[in-house]
Amino acid sequence: MSPPSSLPSASPEMAHDTPVPRWRIGTLSYSKGALVLLFFWLLWGDFTFTLIKDRSIPVIVQLLLKKHGASDLVTGLLLGTVPSLMSVFAAPIVSYYSDRHRGKHGRRIPFLMITTPIAVLAMAGLAASPWLVRLLPTGGHWSEDVLMLCLLGLFWTVFEFSAVTANVIFLGLINDVVPANLLGRFFGLFRILALLAGMGFNLWLLGAAESHHTLIFAGMAGLYGVGFSLMCLRVTEGEYPPPAAAPPGGGWGAARRYFSECFTEPFYRWVFAYFALVNVAFFPTNLYNIYLARSLDVDMAFYGKLLAFSYLLSLVMSYPIGALADRYHPFRVSWVCVALYAIFCLVAGFVTTSGATFSVVFVLHTFLVGMIITAVSSLGQRLFPRSRFAQFSSAALMLLALLQIVFAPVVGWFLDAFGHIYRHTYTLGFIVNIAVLAVGVVVARKIRRFGGYAGYQPPGETPPERST
Repeated sequence: MSPPSSLPSASPEMAHDTPVPRWRIGTLSYSKGALVLLFFWLLWGDFTFTLIKDRSIPVIVQLLLKKHGASDLVTGLLLGTVPSLMSVFAAPIVSYYSDRHRGKHGRRIPFLMITTPIAVLAMAGLAASPWLVRLLPTGGHWSEDVLMLCLLGLFWTVFEFSAVTANVIFLGLINDVVPANLLGRFFGLFRILALLAGMGFNLWLLGAAESHHTLIFAGMAGLYGVGFSLMCLRVTEGEYPPPAAAPPGGGWGAARRYFSECFTEPFYRWVFAYFALVNVAFFPTNLYNIYLARSLDVDMAFYGKLLAFSYLLSLVMSYPIGALADRYHPFRVSWVCVALYAIFCLVAGFVTTSGATFSVVFVLHTFLVGMIITAVSSLGQRLFPRSRFAQFSSAALMLLALLQIVFAPVVGWFLDAFGHIYRHTYTLGFIVNIAVLAVGVVVARKIRRFGGYAGYQPPGETPPERST
């Protein structure tokens, strides 16, 4: 890549003594070496975050819920509705104030340093639950299973509060420090590390998740506490333009501004809907795939190997999908991936009736979903205003959360009521994917209205922060 035309040419002495910046975003500029270091620390932070948020803690909690007698409805409420409630109430507040915070350590890092110890304490609580349950008085009315479910629910809720708020702020940090023309490939690398984390967990730890969950919870707490904190200490944010004046009315005024800025423009409402539906489409299948495997007598150790193998396939495709998103736009690439996944879900809903067919379907499902996740990861960075990215990102997550609040217990109730036929989660996914494709047609038309894929300008953008 040649240096941006706006940069002055370096003199020979300067070129010899000081690396010439080749990439810029806001007030930050990077040489190749500096960019490599930035990627290293962000990827390290993402590895530890993804390992606890997506690959280990939810899976172990789900297995423990089943072990202690939780119904599918309760599982759906805890694993689906609770995180969604956090996205509705906590993430918008934190993101709004993060976008407008100005401090010596930036506008993202201070918030991440607050959420990290909360997550560590929650994981420590999950690890200590077997001992804590023996200390609680039962009064002859509560069994140990019920008390264990209560403790799991409590610490899981605290963990999700930290994870949901950290997620939206972490995305904001990436948007602030990574050059825009590298975002697709950057998220491709993110996806590779996430898959490696999943492969490691499923190959070596999933089989022991129920019997050694205390050690795993404690180990994850230590790894995340040290690893994510190191990332926060090593990544430097740039300088930001002064935020807009605070609206009158205190918290209510801030809430009115939040909703006005995020939801007044119809284009953003359509983008939010597209993002939310893309993620809802595979939500029920991801949530209940482990139960589908058990209903078809698939051994958990073999299930872990299947998941690791599917991650390996996805790993190979992650960087190419990210590069395609950089070249052709993440919206275009994600729409094509969704179309492929819709066809797959239609077939999978009928054929997944044995352990053998489950193995093939599960690997293909994970592979296709991985393509969608990689393609859509940089969509917000390409379409939302940079100056208020965390705020708009939280609005998209809020709509997703509202759908999940309704969808998760409905799917759980449906499975409880109709005989726990878990392959029907693929049929539900097909229906949602058709809605995604329809909404995507509208989004494509509106992108062209605001400059097209090459010349797009976000409605309501603040020009100084968009330059890269």
